[in-house]
Amino acid sequence: MTPRLRFDLYTRTNQVIADGLIFATAFALAYAIRFEGIPQWPFIKQFLFWLPYLVLLRLYVNWRTGIYRFIWRYVSLSDAMAIVRSLSMVTIVLLAVRIFYPSWLAFASRFRIPLTVLALEFLISSMGCLGARALRRLLYQRQREKPWSDGAIERILLIGAGRAGAMVVRELAARPEVKLIGFLDDDPKKIGSVINGVRVLGSLDTLPSAVSRHEVDEVIICIPRASRATLKRLWALADRLAVRMKIVPTLEEVLHGKVNIATFRDVQMADLLGRETVELPSEDPAVLDAYRGKRILITGAGGSIGSELATQLIECGPEQLVLLDKDENGLNDVYVRLGNHPGECAVHPVVADIRFPDRLRGVFSRFRPDVVFHAAAHKHVPLMEMNPSEAISNNVIGTRNLVELARAFSAARFVFISTDKAVKPTSIMGASKRVCEMIVQAEGGNGSTRFACVRFGNVMGSRGSVIPLFQQQIAHGGPVTVTHPDVERFLMTIPEAVRLVIQAGMLGTCGEIFILDMGDPVPILNLARDLVELSGLRPGHDIQIETTHLRPGEKLTEELIDGATETLAPTRFGKIRMVASRSSDPRTFSTQLEELERAALCESSEDIYRILRELGIGFDPELGQRPAPQAADRGT
Repeated sequence: MTPRLRFDLYTRTNQVIADGLIFATAFALAYAIRFEGIPQWPFIKQFLFWLPYLVLLRLYVNWRTGIYRFIWRYVSLSDAMAIVRSLSMVTIVLLAVRIFYPSWLAFASRFRIPLTVLALEFLISSMGCLGARALRRLLYQRQREKPWSDGAIERILLIGAGRAGAMVVRELAARPEVKLIGFLDDDPKKIGSVINGVRVLGSLDTLPSAVSRHEVDEVIICIPRASRATLKRLWALADRLAVRMKIVPTLEEVLHGKVNIATFRDVQMADLLGRETVELPSEDPAVLDAYRGKRILITGAGGSIGSELATQLIECGPEQLVLLDKDENGLNDVYVRLGNHPGECAVHPVVADIRFPDRLRGVFSRFRPDVVFHAAAHKHVPLMEMNPSEAISNNVIGTRNLVELARAFSAARFVFISTDKAVKPTSIMGASKRVCEMIVQAEGGNGSTRFACVRFGNVMGSRGSVIPLFQQQIAHGGPVTVTHPDVERFLMTIPEAVRLVIQAGMLGTCGEIFILDMGDPVPILNLARDLVELSGLRPGHDIQIETTHLRPGEKLTEELIDGATETLAPTRFGKIRMVASRSSDPRTFSTQLEELERAALCESSEDIYRILRELGIGFDPELGQRPAPQAADRGT
């Protein structure tokens, strides 16, 4: 017999013995209360006759209904209801015998138990069973608290006395290392009330005094979708307090089993976006069907977008994922992470450079991808200004190689990831991305492959983006440098961007460009201040924020569409818009593209700039040094 089985039998035996004693005592007390002392001999005989039957019947019903599978130290309200239901079943049987047994038959006095005895026995048995279990849970909790009596107990203050707050209390109440101080909530009706044993102390404005008075160690925001204004308000109130702040996950994540309500996380920059994070449908049957059982190739798989693409696509159930990148370190990281996925998808890491068509042809010939997500690119604007030939060689020639091979090997879908810097480009990087869009659009009507482009703004937290730079500067004590006090950028989270890419990959047909409704651009100066506050510091006091100057190729304000030449159209997803394809002369574009590639291979920067201007993409390197015009539909 295994130790676990022996333990279960030992525990259940103890529960049965305890309940048996409770039932016998309850039956005896019921008679004693009914007759106000020791009853007359006929009722004593009745008691002795029924006692073994009642105890055994109750124990049997409890056993059959699973009551003895409950662990007493974890007894809950649902367990209590199950116990009462089990006891009620036996009482109903006894009542039936009492009511329907004929009074004129022999031994009638033995079977017809007084109704008051049955009622009292049921009440006493219920109180005894529930009381014993409650006592066991109380003793267990006190026993768990003993090791922590001399240790550090974390004092926690909860923000938001709603549904999520009540769930958090239930999760944390059994943790001996935690002491719940109370709630803060702006609803005046809740102030002073008690929720699951925790009192609502006051409004959010009382946060500083509550933290100081109760020596709070950590504040947990129990508002899963707290607004940016609320979060900033809380940070402002806690500005001078040495207290940690965390937030609960969304209830959708909890209900779908992704996390537990007590899986708290730190407040992140995504929580302070100037808009709500866009939640695109991730379980749309049409989207899942587009990728289920398919062979998917992801270029740039070691980067921020590529690795998140692999993480989300593997949940769609593809046949295989081919992860291609020339950065072996980033590629290895995502390959190792996906190797632990429980699914049956085969994951193949491929170290390759998209500039070499022969190497890519070997990859396509071996894996025969059905879907291609092209995320590989040089994206650092100032760096590409200093290396224009490399930007064209990697971004333009690499994209052309992939597009031609996708068509040659009859891939079903090809999705190119672009940027808002491709709109009226002022940088070599942005111009190269706009040329890549034109390559995809030119191939959109040829063959059976369905082509699409996805255009979005800056991705928060990606490698080389401004947020990691700010965090590094804060860690070194500042200053935090902003290139211009008026610079603005469209911002989105990495998961948000990748969901857009996956959705657009299903929508695209002939080279359309898809964008996400991202609201208004965010001032980078405000972003820097928010990040300093998120670090528990005060802008201008603990950390200085300095403005420098725009770097080569940068603009003050980015745009998602060119209002003069592009128009928006709706899609089946309300937050995704489509930019109609712009027509161009295929023969002229092909000639210019060849000249551009030759200029890159010859390291001729002058020819690269000249050809980009002649392409008619609005390339103006000098525009980045002066304010961009305000487009009427910039925020679409």
